[in-house]
Amino acid sequence: MRIPYSWLADWVRMPWAAPELGSRLTMAGFELEVLEAAAPPFSQVFVAEILSAQRHPQADRLQVCKVNAGPAINNGEPLQIVCGAANARAGLKSALAIIGAQLPGNLNIEAAKLRGVDSQGMLASAKELGLAEAATGILELPADAPVGTDLRAYLTLDDPILELNITPNRGDAMSILGIAREVAALTNASITGPAAEKIAEEHPDTFAVHLDAPDACPAFFGCVVHGVNNKAATPVWMKERLRRAGVRQISPVVDITNYVMLELGQPMHAYDLKKLRGDIHVRLATIGESITLLDGKTVKVDPDVLLIADRDGPVSMAGVMGGERTAVNDQTTDVFLEGAYFGPQAVIGRGRRWGLVTDASQRFERGVDPSLQRRAMERAASLVRTITGGTIGTITVTQAPEHLPRRTPVPLRRSRLQQLLGVTVADDRVVSTLTALQMKVEATPEGWRATPPPHRFDVAIEADLIEEVARIVGFDAIPEEETVAPQRFPSSPEERPGERTILDVLVGRGYEEAITFAFVDPELQRRLFPERAGLPLANPIASDLSVMRVSLWPGLLRAALENQRRQQDRVRLFEHGAKFIVTDRTTGATREVDALAGVAAGARLPEQWGVPRDLRAPADFFDVKGDLEALFAATGATDILYEPGELACLHPGRTARILRGGQEIGWLGELHPLLVRELDFTYAPVLFEIDTAAALAVVKPRYREISRFPQVRRDIAVVVDEGVSLSALAERVTLSASSLLQNIRIFDLYRGPGVEAGRKSVALGLIFQDISRTLTDDDVERLIASVVADLRAKLNAKIRE
Repeated sequence: MRIPYSWLADWVRMPWAAPELGSRLTMAGFELEVLEAAAPPFSQVFVAEILSAQRHPQADRLQVCKVNAGPAINNGEPLQIVCGAANARAGLKSALAIIGAQLPGNLNIEAAKLRGVDSQGMLASAKELGLAEAATGILELPADAPVGTDLRAYLTLDDPILELNITPNRGDAMSILGIAREVAALTNASITGPAAEKIAEEHPDTFAVHLDAPDACPAFFGCVVHGVNNKAATPVWMKERLRRAGVRQISPVVDITNYVMLELGQPMHAYDLKKLRGDIHVRLATIGESITLLDGKTVKVDPDVLLIADRDGPVSMAGVMGGERTAVNDQTTDVFLEGAYFGPQAVIGRGRRWGLVTDASQRFERGVDPSLQRRAMERAASLVRTITGGTIGTITVTQAPEHLPRRTPVPLRRSRLQQLLGVTVADDRVVSTLTALQMKVEATPEGWRATPPPHRFDVAIEADLIEEVARIVGFDAIPEEETVAPQRFPSSPEERPGERTILDVLVGRGYEEAITFAFVDPELQRRLFPERAGLPLANPIASDLSVMRVSLWPGLLRAALENQRRQQDRVRLFEHGAKFIVTDRTTGATREVDALAGVAAGARLPEQWGVPRDLRAPADFFDVKGDLEALFAATGATDILYEPGELACLHPGRTARILRGGQEIGWLGELHPLLVRELDFTYAPVLFEIDTAAALAVVKPRYREISRFPQVRRDIAVVVDEGVSLSALAERVTLSASSLLQNIRIFDLYRGPGVEAGRKSVALGLIFQDISRTLTDDDVERLIASVVADLRAKLNAKIRE
């Protein structure tokens, strides 16, 4: 929210300069993000009047103007200025940059000769002065602008602008009035802004409104204004205030509705009365209904969207944006002004479905003062009459009072206030603070009972009142003391590894921890997991973050892509967090699963002179499998198996289900080639995800005597079918070799001449050892014979000589 200091000063007495005000508001909960002047620096620019404008003798699009810049410039003699602006004309007051002026963008004004005619300065546009992003001509000033006055002084362009970060629970502060209330509470002053105006009826015309959804819209104020001149110029003071607040100037009527919204916090809308057909109905949308909005976008609305409609259909998406069909324009002469109260639940998330986040929706979603509509309507009607010359009708109200929000008293205990703040606040200070915040305060034996004002939607429980007292009294006034409390250590079961221990393993293998949103892009998640339903959010912060994740992969892939776009050619990321599995699509019941996931893309090892060329190739399935093996080894797990599997988002043939004790604990695989191409990855990422509780359960160490006798090793080469996994081969060897087999080492894998097609040769190193004696050659030969016989019988294996 951008707050011009001078505009705020119209509403409340300011005892502080802008920097101090920003600091005070920051401590009160409204963080000052930017403090800047109303315009960038420029000098030697004055209010001037064009006395004459004649066509340039050598150029059709240029004019030679005689300009009066006042008695202090050129001894009062007119200056000759060559100007190319189409709106330059005799009698116009504009901005003149004289020779020696410095304009934004390091533009220095010097004497020039254009097509043979001398020019003694420049008539400047709003863009050239940094007052607008675009301009179609030179700046036009009011007819009563004093010639010769410094433009910065005339337009108060050194006015400080405070850009405040308004938290989502404080919709009441999204206006000049809202911040003025805060300053008044901090300074114990009173609001001095424009008083509510009583509008005299100038014609009897009204427009009928019906509330078909009174719980969503319990109050609708309207006013018919005839004879509007929407071609009139919006006053410079209003244009400047809108610009400084970050709102684009459009037309007088629209500017007035925006001005009132910024000033009071009540969004308003203006309809071209002649384009309305029949009565207005505030109702929910019907199935398949659509509306073309002011931005030209046609949207098909859902049945829970509140619309304002006439006989021919929707004319506005309530609380979000008006419709194109009834928009006011330069030809508009009759206007119907709307000032309604829409409940937050009727507006929250509606516009975001189509990427619409408007000034109006931001305020209605947070809560607008339900008692403010009449005051806003009177203010807007008065400005319309003053600026456009219209005649005002009766302000009508259609309402369902039983659906308007009511503030209930909130108890505040003196003991609880002291307990949470750690300091005693005097009773009269508590009462004066809450009263300054426009709350009604009653004393009780335990403390007080405070009724919040209608604009404070965020005050509902005792803790809210304590926070109000703390921030107005001042957090710096509360002494810092050490809290005395008993120490309680959380349980740490032996079967559960410490999180730091597990994560350090991945960090040690070159991974970096990522923290991503638990809500993800529904389209990306659907492409990764088409068979899994995701839990949609009722009020997403963005359309591409609108569903709860069923896996950690969507967030990690998005993070990996962002790193790739920033020229990071080797990415290793992991995340430890929750995923949300929908267990019942009908009810939306969800199970939360603690998961650990990772993604690896790019070179196997970081580039450096000592790394062989083959290790500079992109990481593959087996590299990440090795990382997982190290992770499992840290827990002592030995019963981990990898078996071929299929997952829609992973590469067929490069995907494995991870099992522990026969139970599925996760997946490992390379991203599917179609997704690699669609997402525009340079290298195919390899992904893993495991259920942390099941996968990382610690195996308690047990004592085992170390043999004092030598080991015996025998190597054999076994030819088996391609479909036989190494884990299955190792399992058969272990079962047939008895307990004397201490270890199996797979040290070679061969396919080629000498081995039939469809088969492979696996070289095994079998290590035998007894705890009580030295094994003889005969002992070992019997064990090898048993292994070979079992492999031939069970796996159709052959021994390769």
